[in-house]
Amino acid sequence: MINLPIILEKFQAEVEQIKTLDDLNRIKGKYIGRKGQLNELIKEMAKLSPDEKKEWGKKINHLKNLIESQLQEKLNELNQSLKPSVKVDISLPGKKPWAGSFHPIQITLHQILSIFKSLGFRVESGPEIESEYYNFEALNFPPDHPARDAQDSFFLDKEYLLRTHTSPSQIRIMQKIQPPFKVVVPGKCFRRDAMDSSHSPMFHQVEGLVVAESISMGDLKGTIEVFARRFFGNDRKLRFRPSFFPFTEPSAEVDISCGICQGKGCRTCGQSGWLEIMGSGLVHPKVFEVAGYNPNQVRGFAFGMGIDRAALLKFGIPDIRWLFENDVKFIEQFQAIQ
Repeated sequence: MINLPIILEKFQAEVEQIKTLDDLNRIKGKYIGRKGQLNELIKEMAKLSPDEKKEWGKKINHLKNLIESQLQEKLNELNQSLKPSVKVDISLPGKKPWAGSFHPIQITLHQILSIFKSLGFRVESGPEIESEYYNFEALNFPPDHPARDAQDSFFLDKEYLLRTHTSPSQIRIMQKIQPPFKVVVPGKCFRRDAMDSSHSPMFHQVEGLVVAESISMGDLKGTIEVFARRFFGNDRKLRFRPSFFPFTEPSAEVDISCGICQGKGCRTCGQSGWLEIMGSGLVHPKVFEVAGYNPNQVRGFAFGMGIDRAALLKFGIPDIRWLFENDVKFIEQFQAIQ
């Protein structure tokens, strides 16, 4: 067998010459690596008798421990020498950490839901992948309605599609619970719209549904007026225009006075002085029948509004595309609005 003290002496001489981590790793591999000298000695022990193996095994392990210990000491020295000597002036003001902010859509959604929850509404949810039955047929859409065309909706197959509105949740909720109840359902919706300053193929809506024994158009108007005053401010005017939706009768579009021109007319509001914020109406009797309710015993109202559009109107954002570009400089402007 090779003289172990000679190996240790050579190792210690080489350790003194270590200047870098690469030098240290090279010497470590030379002596205790997989193909190092100590492993070669262990292989030679196969030729020894059992008693000699025991004796040499102890000696080799002791040498290995010495080498590992001295390598660790050298590593500590190198790490210490590589640390930058930076002096910190503790009298200087500290650096303010960067703080994130909520997205304007999330801020808008939170404010909308907070208002409706204060009015006794509870928050529900519905699936983003809907059947054609729930998305159209159950909501009284006729078979030839343009919205059911594949050019306007994202169909996954002949039966399922990405929901085009949050209104299918009306049917699902009425099939699940009994009146009276007041619910709001936020969520993503999808339509084959070209991306421009006011349209997006993916957008957000909030659906509202109230069902009880005695509900009137006055209840709908009162609820929407309270919401609009709290969300947009008391200085904005509100109006209801007759409209048509297959799942409500009567139906109404809800407009709010333009906050940019104060109702005088500008490019944003198309010179009308008004901006549409939601559609609404009393739940159609056929929708009640599909859900398993007796339309002679219950009445209700429903409304749906775009969260993205509400954010544009509330914060004066001129282009809906800004909401989806993930521009940090744009998002940072909303840090103070939480």
